[in-house]
Amino acid sequence: MTRHSDDTRAEGSYGEGGRATGPASGSPDRPSTVLTRSPSLLPILAAGALRSPFKRPSATADFPRTRLVLPGLRIDLARLAAYERVCGFPTGEDALPVTYPQVLGFPVAMSLLSRRDFPLPLLGLVHTSIEITRYRALTASGEYELTVYIDGLVPHRRGTEVAVVTELRVGADVVWESVSTYLARHRTEGTGGEREQEKHGPLPGVAEWRLAGDIGRRYAAASGDRNPIHLYPLTARLFGFPRAIAHGMWTAARCLAAHGTPQAVLVRAEFRAPVLLPGTVTYAADGERFELCGGDRVHMSGGVHPLTGHTPAGAVS
Repeated sequence: MTRHSDDTRAEGSYGEGGRATGPASGSPDRPSTVLTRSPSLLPILAAGALRSPFKRPSATADFPRTRLVLPGLRIDLARLAAYERVCGFPTGEDALPVTYPQVLGFPVAMSLLSRRDFPLPLLGLVHTSIEITRYRALTASGEYELTVYIDGLVPHRRGTEVAVVTELRVGADVVWESVSTYLARHRTEGTGGEREQEKHGPLPGVAEWRLAGDIGRRYAAASGDRNPIHLYPLTARLFGFPRAIAHGMWTAARCLAAHGTPQAVLVRAEFRAPVLLPGTVTYAADGERFELCGGDRVHMSGGVHPLTGHTPAGAVS
């Protein structure tokens, strides 16, 4: 079960020799397993939770190299509409929000992270960042092929971080992809090269959002991510939180719905501190940058960067 970060940022680099960039990226020599349907999350998360106490996390451990492939993927329009409503995207359009393919890939990613041969414990895994690249507009009525694989492990000053790649294809073309990083905290010797952070002053506030206590439950119903830390105060307290906290991917989606994104775009978001529910936060933005803040605390920061010089291939049919 994953949760978003409390001031932990990505460090190091990923992949065996590094990933290629652009639509053709990936590791074609990895073995592939073709799925007949999207995995059911509840048994996956239960298995991952039961295996967690027996894991021995290490950045040098081996990890599953399999690419999980889900072909013939169609969008559940009712579930999409619920997602759009809770995140603030327009509803009723034949278009996928830039963050929605991550929801489609989440059960597949969790099936990899819960495997017996994955070295990091699923319980307590922290979502630290996501980078999304959308190469062209995506329709809600399209048919896609989804691929998920683990790109690598790197040492972090607080443990070990894993990068998980999700790709959406139409035919042979990658039309959308993401790299999510998750941190498993464990005792280390403090090694791990820290990535330099962009320095800038506070961004100007654009809007104040009052978040209802049921945001976590509404997002869970739309996304399928029913981690108990997001649902009720009682279940959140079992994991050390005073109240339920918002999903990290909800905070990113809500900010991107407010900010807007071009068709061909690179989106980055870092999850820095939990957002307690109910609560009040400030959406701040300036040009390509955006933040979600509570007082002087930055909960999430990110950027929206158009893919300059890239000609969108057109809407998916």
